[in-house]
Amino acid sequence: MIRSISCLIVLFAVTVSGSAQQQFAFAYFTDIHLNKNPKARSYEGLRLAIQSADTSGVDFVMTGGDNVDVDGMKAEHRESAVALYRDYKNLVGSSALKWYFTIGNHDRYWADGKQGDPYGDGLFKSFLGKTYYTFEHKGWRFIVLNSTEVCDGNYCISDKQRQWLEGVLANTPATQPIVVSAHVPFLSLYYPVLEGRYTSTDTFLNQKQVFDLFSRHNLKLVLQGHQHLYEEIKVKGVQFITAGAVSASWWGGVFHGTEEGYLKVSIDGERFTWKYIDYGWEAKPAH
Repeated sequence: MIRSISCLIVLFAVTVSGSAQQQFAFAYFTDIHLNKNPKARSYEGLRLAIQSADTSGVDFVMTGGDNVDVDGMKAEHRESAVALYRDYKNLVGSSALKWYFTIGNHDRYWADGKQGDPYGDGLFKSFLGKTYYTFEHKGWRFIVLNSTEVCDGNYCISDKQRQWLEGVLANTPATQPIVVSAHVPFLSLYYPVLEGRYTSTDTFLNQKQVFDLFSRHNLKLVLQGHQHLYEEIKVKGVQFITAGAVSASWWGGVFHGTEEGYLKVSIDGERFTWKYIDYGWEAKPAH
C-alpha cells in the first residue's frame, strides 16, 4: 500500500510539472501605421507580415500600438478614418491567428475636437476593443496597458487605469509569469542615442510608479513600441524590448538600422527567448 501511494505521488508531481512547462510562441507587431498613402504600400506590407506570422508557429499576435494613422486626419476626413479602421480590422481578420491589440498615439482620432465617440480612443474601442485589459495563455498572464493617456501634457497611465491594474495584480498569484505590452515605453534610450539628449517623450510620465506595482510579482517581459528602433534593456531582472516596427521608417525603408519586422517570443515554462523577424518587405525608393 505504501508503495502504491508513493507511485501516485510521483505521477502527480510529473503531471503538475508537465503542465507548468508548456511551450508556446507569440508574435508582437508594433508600429504598423496602416495608411491611405498609395506610395507607402502599407496594405501590401501588412499582408506580407501577416502571412509570415501565420506560418511562424505562433499561437497568437499582439500589437504594440500605432495600428493605423488617424491622429492627423482633419474633421472633414472622419469617414476616411472610419474606413481605415475598417480596412485594418478586415486585414487582420484574414489572419489564421487570434489578435490582441494595444493602442498607440496614432490610433487616437482628435480632429472632431470634442469628447465622445469617435474622439480620442473612440474609434479604437469601436473596432478593436478595450484600451487596457488582461488575458491568460497557457499559465502566463498578459497585461495590455494604454500608455497614450495624457496627464499634464505628457503621456501617462491615468489614476483610473492604475487602480484597475492594482486590482488585476491583487488577483494574480505572485509566482505567475507576466508579460506587459505598452506603446509609449517604460524605458527607452531613443533620444540619447539619436540626439544625445534626454526628453520627456522617451517614456510615459509615471512609468516608475507603474513599474513599482509589479515589485512583488513575477514580471518577466515588457514589450514596447513608439520608437521604431529595436532596443533591449534589462533592469531588476525584467527584460524590456522596444520591438522595432512592422513599418520600419513609416514604410520608407530601414530606420536607423532597424528593418521592417516583428518580434517572435518563444516560451518554455518560465523561460523565454526572442528573435526579431525580418519578414521580407522591401520599400520602393522615393522618386
